[in-house]
Amino acid sequence: MASTAREIMTGGVECVREDETVLDAARKMDSLGVGALPICGNDERLKGMLTDRDIVIKVLAQGKDPGSTKAGELGEGKPVTIGADDSLDDLVRTMAQHQVKRLPVIDGHTLVGVVSETDIAEHASPEQVVAVVRGVYDQD
Repeated sequence: MASTAREIMTGGVECVREDETVLDAARKMDSLGVGALPICGNDERLKGMLTDRDIVIKVLAQGKDPGSTKAGELGEGKPVTIGADDSLDDLVRTMAQHQVKRLPVIDGHTLVGVVSETDIAEHASPEQVVAVVRGVYDQD
């Protein structure tokens, strides 16, 4: 069984640049067949995550133009991440605590991958899977 984030992450992750438009991000999501992309700055650092839901709720529903709204405008606060060599227990705890379905994996300051619920389901123990699901979906 895998023991670190690096062992279960999906590597080779593409970013949307903070100065690219939300429309560019949506097109990239479509071509990659994904529902979320990391937002990377011009300094190569992770600025946040952009989901398809963010595009709908924070752009379209607010009447903003996806062709002029920059992806970086949606990267709010410090992104939640996990270190590449952090344990699966730390990974599960972080996902549950922050109620996130996808967690960027960093090595130093470099984005090296993303762990999703699917990765957890495929590689973690049943107890860890339950912990993530409860943390992400329980609405107390």
